[in-house]
Amino acid sequence: MTTEQSYNNFFNQLLPLYESKEANNIADWVFENVTGLKRWERRAQKNKILTAELVQRLQKYLEELLRNKPVQYVLQEAWFYKMKFFVNEHVLIPRPETEELVSWVVNDLRTAVNDMRNGAIEILDVGTGSGCIAISFKKELKNIFITAIDISKEALTVAKKNADNLQTPIAFLRMDFIDERSWNAFGVYDVIVSNPPYIPEIEKETLAKNVTAYEPGIALFVQNDHPFIFYEKIAKFAQSHLKPGGRIFVEVHEGYSNEVRKIFSVYNFNTEMKKDIYGKARMVRAISNGP
Repeated sequence: MTTEQSYNNFFNQLLPLYESKEANNIADWVFENVTGLKRWERRAQKNKILTAELVQRLQKYLEELLRNKPVQYVLQEAWFYKMKFFVNEHVLIPRPETEELVSWVVNDLRTAVNDMRNGAIEILDVGTGSGCIAISFKKELKNIFITAIDISKEALTVAKKNADNLQTPIAFLRMDFIDERSWNAFGVYDVIVSNPPYIPEIEKETLAKNVTAYEPGIALFVQNDHPFIFYEKIAKFAQSHLKPGGRIFVEVHEGYSNEVRKIFSVYNFNTEMKKDIYGKARMVRAISNGP
């Protein structure tokens, strides 16, 4: 089978599940991963005969995609902040809105970090998952020390693999942040960042199958009767673990940014909401006013 024939067959079988543009992007991504050929190279070599081994790999990936498995899990790779991350079903797939959160933090801190003469800015990443947030900070900012925590042993294995692959020294800790008894193990930080679970369980049925069937629920969902638990815990934690004038950056549910801001305001923070590129309220910054 030629490259063109194989590609067309792959693309056409995706169409019942994906709209044309997305099916095209997925097919391009898979073919580049399997054959090493970018789109223009593949088109230039459209009559090249694929080996039986490559055809077999393409068929395996296609079968997984047709079961609604996200392409990132199929290929075990995802792009975030211009870097390729290893991902599997123990971590969330990094998303564009989280890139926007990282950009906000980086732009906010760059001047302060570059002006540091002694020591380093201390950052805590709560619920690190794949490590994409912490690793991006380490790549973008000088004079920072990052501690990244997660409750999942498997997620931390993925994060450590990414940190090694991308040559970014980060202190990883396995910790249940919700358990306040663990807080004595923490230091005091200049910045706390988190993309915590924030989707109420009641909304599970509204999500796409490729999310609910494959992405880790522990990183997505919170109980219906306590949807803001992570923000409440972060605000409380910050009372003794955030330096005066320190900052908190969190990703939030698009429908609940005001509720999150109110939580931080109760703990004497000045807050600001930021919309993503789609106009959705997805990020909150809270700056400490001190005791």
